[in-house]
Parts: sequence; structure tokens; C-alpha cells
Amino acid sequence: MKIAVNTRLLIKNKLDGIGWFTFETLRRIVRSHPEVEFYFLFDRHYDPGFIFGPNVTPVVLNPPARHPVLFMIWFEWSVSRALKEIKPDLFLSPDGYLSLSTAFPSLAVIHDLNFEHFPKDLPLLVRWYYRYFFPRFARKATRLVTVSEFSKLDIINQYNIPPGKIDVIYNGANEAFIPVYGNEISSVRERFTNGCPYFIFVGSLHPRKNLVRLFGAFDRFKSQSKNDIKLLVVGEKKWWTSEIELKFNAMTYKDEVVFCGRLKANDLHLVTASALATTYVSYFEGFGIPIIESFRCGVPVITSNVTSMPEVAGDAALLVDPFDEDSISNAMLAIANDPLLRESLIRKGFERAKLFNWDNTARQLWDSILHTIIN
Repeated sequence: MKIAVNTRLLIKNKLDGIGWFTFETLRRIVRSHPEVEFYFLFDRHYDPGFIFGPNVTPVVLNPPARHPVLFMIWFEWSVSRALKEIKPDLFLSPDGYLSLSTAFPSLAVIHDLNFEHFPKDLPLLVRWYYRYFFPRFARKATRLVTVSEFSKLDIINQYNIPPGKIDVIYNGANEAFIPVYGNEISSVRERFTNGCPYFIFVGSLHPRKNLVRLFGAFDRFKSQSKNDIKLLVVGEKKWWTSEIELKFNAMTYKDEVVFCGRLKANDLHLVTASALATTYVSYFEGFGIPIIESFRCGVPVITSNVTSMPEVAGDAALLVDPFDEDSISNAMLAIANDPLLRESLIRKGFERAKLFNWDNTARQLWDSILHTIIN
């Protein structure tokens, strides 16, 4: 059996949510199925650490696909040619992009349709590409995978896809995310926030991550609490907008916000596990891996009551209205002032985290692969 895989998001030290899904599932599937030939299609030089076994053949295809015009060239010309040479039994695309000009069976993982609901959050050409091509990818795919029941229903409603064509497979969380204690917490806080406790945000600094209202809520929290708690923001400013910039500059307590950029996996674990709480108040998510990572670390979570986040968090987090700064700041005050609430959320979070692990994700993705090939 031959399986070709779109692995363009496997980039060393730059894995995001979809990149982690790709890494964690493929690493397990490749090693569990040495009888299968895998062809990993990269759009640039790859790190050898992503070649998970002797049954993987890496293929570098130009040009690097990081722009809508280059997306079209890469998938419709470079990938198309490669697939015609490989003749795979399946083309697996963990980021949902497909080659429309080939006829091989395909399994596309569409994580969410945020661009359909909030198109103005994206640059014009990117917005056009997503809204033009993703309905076509969804219809062309032999089978689809998505990461929440919310996203499945959204794909059905937006693209008129039959429910039986879509498998829901939840994300896992990095097994290295475990609690830290005592001196280690003090050391991490000393390193990042001059020893102060902090709320943490982890994610790309994208409009849908709702930094505008998070900054406003943190300002309100600080004005009411008069403590030394800071806000630690982890992520690249790739999608930083003028609206976010204006809100940040208008903050009364902007000096209490610490930006540390993208962190390596070990540091990300440490800053998450040393936080007072995670503030993950996006207004649209297909899943939300930082919620589970925080649960695994024994860190309380404040998250949104919309899209997939209640499905993922269950009763183990404080759910807030992401469009209401008071709702977010009140949750921050509750976390800061009520140790019994924190302990309750930590206990519930540990239990909730048991439902999500990458071994299950990989097994279920393999089942979807087989289903796609056989049918």
C-alpha cells in the first residue's frame, strides 16, 4: 500500500495546531504500519526528525507554498505531478488542501471553517482562496475528517456535505504537558514575569483569538484587583492587526502584559504549567489544543462559550462570553480570588484531559484511512 501525505506544515520549531496534529498522528501511524510505503510531500527542505521510519520517502516539491498564488501552483501542478508519478492508494492532507486536478482517493482533514464566518479577519487574497477552494476540496475528497462535532455540523451546513462522509476525530495533547511544582514554578515565573503570577494566552496572534477583548478584560481585571498578576502572551505576531495594536496601546496596564513570542515545546510546557490560569477566549475554534494542554498541567482554564470550546472543555473550565469584556474579567477575578474554585477546576481538568490523547487520534485516523481506501 502506498500513501502520499501533504506534510508542508512539518517545519522544525514552527509547529502550530495543524502541524502538531500532522506530527503526532503520522509519527504513530508510520511506526505502527511498517508494511505501508509513505511519501511525505514537503514544500521546502525538511528536518530529518520528521522522517519517522525507513518506510517514509521524503519528496521536496517547489515552490514553497505560503501564499495563495503559490498554494495553487504547488497543489495543482507540483503535487499533481508527484501523485501521478507515485500512484498512491491514497492522498492524505492533514491541512485540508487537495489537488483538484488528480483523481486519486483522498482524505482531507478540515479543522474548521473560521474563514466562512469571519472572512474580514483574513487578507483579501487569502480569504478568496479559502472561500473559493475549500468548498471544492470538501466535495472532491473521498472522505473528510474534522476535529469536533461542532466543525462537522459546520461543514455539513456550509458545504452541504453528507454527514456519513465526515469522521470526527478529536485532537490530543502533548504528553510532556504535566504539572510542575514549587521551586520550578518560581523559577519559570522569575524568568518570564519577574517572579509574578500570570494569566497565559497561547496561540497565533490572530484576530479570531480575540486579543482585543482579552486586553480590555485584563485592564478591567487589574483596575479592580490591585495585584501583581500579569498577562503572558505566547505566539507570533504574524496576524497582528491595527485594531489589536490600537487596543494594546490604549491599555492602562499594558506594562503588565508580557510578550514572549513563539516558544520551543519545553518552554511552552513550563510557562503553561506555571500559569495561574489559561485565558483562551477565541470567538471561533475548531478545537483548541491549549485547553487540553492546560488541563494536563493542572492549570485552570477560562475559555469561550461558543463554537467547539464548550464541547472540548466540558464542565472543567469557566465558560465566558468572548464578546463581553466584563464576562472575561469576572472570570479572571474569580480565578484570582477563589482558591477553592481553582482546585475544583484543576480536578475536573485532569479528568477531562483523559478523554483526549494522540494515540486515540492516530488510531482513529488510521481507521479513516482504511475506510477511504476500501470504499
